[in-house]
Amino acid sequence: MSSAIAKPIYFFDEADGKNRALLGGKGAGLAEMTKLGLPVPPGFIITTDICEKFYEAGKRLPDGLMDEVRKSVRRLESITGKKFGDAKNPLLVSVRSGAPVSMPGMMDTILNLGLNDQTVEGLAAQSGDARFALDAYRRFIQMFGKIVLGADDRQFEKALVGNGINNNSSDEKALRQVIASFRSLCEATGKRFPDDPYKQIELAIDAVFRSWTGKRAVEYRRQYGITPDMANGTAVTVVAMVFGNMGRDSATGVVFTRNPETGEKKLYGDYLVNAQGEDVVSGKANPSHIDQLESEMPQVFGQLSQVCQKLENHFRECQDVEFTVERGRLYILQTRTAKMSAGASVKTSVDMYHEGLINKVEALQRIDPEGLEQILYPRIDSHVKQKPVATGVAASPGAASGIAVFDVAKAEAMGKRGEKVILIREDTKPDDVPAFFQSVGILTTRGGKTSHAAVVARGMGKPCVVGCSQIEIDPEGASFSVAGRVAVSEGQKITIDGSTGRVYTVEVPTVAPEITSEFKEILQWSAEMKAIRIRANADTPESATLARKYGAEGIGLCRTERMFNQHDRIALFTKMVMAETEQEREKALAELERLQKSDFKAIFKEMQGLPVTIRLLDPPLHEFLPKEEDLMMQIFELKSEGGHKAESEMLKREKMLRRVRELSEINPMLGHRGVRVGITFPEIYEMQIRAVCEAAADLTKEGVKVESQIMVPQVATVNELATVRHMFESVKRDAEHRHKIKLKIVFGSMIEVVRSCLVADEIAHVADFLSFGTNDLTQATFSFSREDAEGKFLPFYLEKGVIAVNPFQSIDQKGVGRLMKMTIEMARKVKKDMEIGICGEHGGDPKSIEFCTAIGLDYVSASSHRIPIAILAAAQSAIRGNKSKLSRFLTD
Repeated sequence: MSSAIAKPIYFFDEADGKNRALLGGKGAGLAEMTKLGLPVPPGFIITTDICEKFYEAGKRLPDGLMDEVRKSVRRLESITGKKFGDAKNPLLVSVRSGAPVSMPGMMDTILNLGLNDQTVEGLAAQSGDARFALDAYRRFIQMFGKIVLGADDRQFEKALVGNGINNNSSDEKALRQVIASFRSLCEATGKRFPDDPYKQIELAIDAVFRSWTGKRAVEYRRQYGITPDMANGTAVTVVAMVFGNMGRDSATGVVFTRNPETGEKKLYGDYLVNAQGEDVVSGKANPSHIDQLESEMPQVFGQLSQVCQKLENHFRECQDVEFTVERGRLYILQTRTAKMSAGASVKTSVDMYHEGLINKVEALQRIDPEGLEQILYPRIDSHVKQKPVATGVAASPGAASGIAVFDVAKAEAMGKRGEKVILIREDTKPDDVPAFFQSVGILTTRGGKTSHAAVVARGMGKPCVVGCSQIEIDPEGASFSVAGRVAVSEGQKITIDGSTGRVYTVEVPTVAPEITSEFKEILQWSAEMKAIRIRANADTPESATLARKYGAEGIGLCRTERMFNQHDRIALFTKMVMAETEQEREKALAELERLQKSDFKAIFKEMQGLPVTIRLLDPPLHEFLPKEEDLMMQIFELKSEGGHKAESEMLKREKMLRRVRELSEINPMLGHRGVRVGITFPEIYEMQIRAVCEAAADLTKEGVKVESQIMVPQVATVNELATVRHMFESVKRDAEHRHKIKLKIVFGSMIEVVRSCLVADEIAHVADFLSFGTNDLTQATFSFSREDAEGKFLPFYLEKGVIAVNPFQSIDQKGVGRLMKMTIEMARKVKKDMEIGICGEHGGDPKSIEFCTAIGLDYVSASSHRIPIAILAAAQSAIRGNKSKLSRFLTD
């Protein structure tokens, strides 16, 4: 045997069950349970090191491994009193996969290995049940044929049906016929079915190792972010077979130590009498609920309950347990940490803390922050099985069902009447937002996660799917098709799931969110532990209320342009943009100022003294006007219509078309927007600053504490910021003089242009605070737009490993992150205590929060619905990086 293999095989009673990396999750669990004295069948583990060597050798078992396997089988024979390959008293084994990270069902398992035409007769004599032995043989041939020899499983299923075989068949003749058919199907692959049990086990080990790079395993690891440093191969466990299909006193099942859906402390699971494990997990048979086991096999149920309690107390996690009952005797075949719903994970974490099983830190560490979205939004009922018709980009979480409507005005009108509407558009613009308010969900065929529809929907907390290019909207705008066939007409019920991007052409039941006492307790612990402040991106009093309810410590981004999106306001803003004289513009601005002041007062009241960062107008002015192609179509139709009224309307449209063309840009993202608009149209920024000052003055006189921050977007040069600062100081001074009051309003800059990072020291001289706009900073740093990238090449980049993560979901630490670090260092050399935060969408991403904490940001800002996710992620980041605070937290 090669000296490169240190110790390739461990028996359960000699292995260290804490070494999951070496033994795999299944092997580690079996080793640990063996040491606990639980009824585990004997067996051994071929380590993950051997899997790595298998791939290093070009998918070939290492030299000497099978010699070690033979030695281990001989030891297993002495433990069981049976003999591998013996025609009278055969030892049968299962050969199973087991990665260090749980990957349920993603790799291969073979049961009943060791059977052939001779040993099956020995098993029949040994068990006294020929039907059972033949059934085990046909199961083995089917598994081995499919997994090892590559036979078509559908052909096996056809042969079963053709011979009238089911799981409880007692027809020995039929079973012998199907075994002959199965062996023929194996031979048809061109590979001989091996009768030698040692050849069987060799080929089975090889197949399990190969399944590590099987399509479903690779895809699972990609979807769940399982990297090679987390799991770089599978172990193989070889276990003496125990049989749940030996009659009415035998069974097999899966049980959770607590309910994985609700977290209730009660056994939850299914079992089948006279069956093997795959019968339960395959879904081919209808199992009984575990509660029935108490009346059907009371002694076994009592033992199982004790085992489950012992496992929970030992692992201090809810366990997912596989068991088999062989002629009244219980065996435990596997235990692993249960995969639970977010609600159940929260409840069990808090319950186990109060039961004394874990401490607060352990309770916080075991909850997935991203999973909390299940709790915060309505979701598709997990019990409903419905196939989606299309899948787009999951842009704003939650699920909603409603009537498909393609027209904005119609959607708005129907929504006001109380009808549930899903607005469907190719893309959206600010003029569509009134319909957003009245819709329960939004679906678009274009756009990415930062598209207008996505960002607005997230702010409103409404489900949204964007970039669903599989859907093609009819030119008449009355239906959409998928793959060339009409799928949905206007008025038909559909369901969208903004958490997964799936679209269903029927009404799918949803489950309402529930904020439990356990959830509140987890948030309280997290708030005590975290090392960075969490603010909200909120543009309305409603979202500010929600943010405060979830524990936000202020508003880090209030987008003032959102306040223009209501129907009456968009018309007023359009009128201001269209104004030909300063007098006309000032008249429209005066009305807009009154409305904005009212909005600011409402938000300030909701936040009651917490900081509120108000960003001045950011988007280009043309976004508030109709599209050029829409205006041209309207002009054409009015020309065709004729008449005095039509001519008058046509002249208005032509005037607007000229203005649209004046304002239109080749590259709006890099064009006339943000501070550039504020300088060329100073009256707009002056109006907004005055509205903030007036709102703050009124409330301060009423005794309401106001802490406002005014933030300028798209700053690239210090002179741009200085120009607006001068404007700000002038307006603020005037308001303070008129109201005879001192206002607490500070002035700052967004950092979202690469140049602003490079001159952060200059900008720091003019600003009181800085806030990173990482969405635009990422686009500028990578030099591509998010909508195009996510819709065209980013998925390909991720699949091919060109980039490891989507930089719009998690901060690109090497590029954007380096710019952020440099900015912080330069700015704080000028002003040591300068407040610096982040207000981009990254503020709700757990990995980004950890990075922001590490580089010394004061706060992150996330959408209101993601505040709990951000708070928990911040606490987990503090746990990983702040040992001194951790010890204080544990002693509280």
